[in-house]
Amino acid sequence: MSAGQRRRSFATRPATPEHWIREAEAPSSRPAEPPLFTARLTIDVTPELRGRIKVVAFQRGQTVAEMLRELLAREFPSPPGDPS
Repeated sequence: MSAGQRRRSFATRPATPEHWIREAEAPSSRPAEPPLFTARLTIDVTPELRGRIKVVAFQRGQTVAEMLRELLAREFPSPPGDPS
């Protein structure tokens, strides 16, 4: 590389540290995180069903986990009086 050429960087840096801080504090476009205390559930499905689930989740703009949480909450609502 000759002395006259300027190296291009992958991304530009903000001019001031305050700009970096404000960027980090900006609201995220990500959906709300699941509750802090969760339990993992593992099920066995056929590769074909897994593929269909993933396609539908993608078409709805959701993750598979988000879609299945909503489905399970709808199918198994909390009993009356249960705070959760």
